[in-house]
Amino acid sequence: MGRQHAPRAHRRRARARGGLVAVLRLFASAREAAGTARDEIPGGTVDAVLDVARQRYGDGFAAVLDTCRVWVNGEPADGGDAVGADDEVAVLPPVSGGA
Repeated sequence: MGRQHAPRAHRRRARARGGLVAVLRLFASAREAAGTARDEIPGGTVDAVLDVARQRYGDGFAAVLDTCRVWVNGEPADGGDAVGADDEVAVLPPVSGGA
C-alpha cells in the first residue's frame, strides 16, 4: 500500500485560514485507525493539533491516541508545547515485542 497524504482540500483550508499547520505523522495502530500515515493539521500547540486529528479521524483514532506517546521533532512533547509550520508531530503507539 502506498503512502497516503492529507486531502488537498484540508491543506488549502488550513492555509487559507492563516493558521499554523504542523505535519502529523502516525505510526502502527494510530496509522491504521486514521487510515493515513501523514497529514497536515492546523494548530498552535500539540493539544490543538491532536484535537483536530480526533475530530477528523473519529472515535477509533481517539481511543488509540489515549495509549500513545507524542513527540515533536524527535523529542518527547507535552500538550501545551507550541508547534509551527516546520514542526513534525509524531504519534507513537506502545510497542510490544519479545523473543
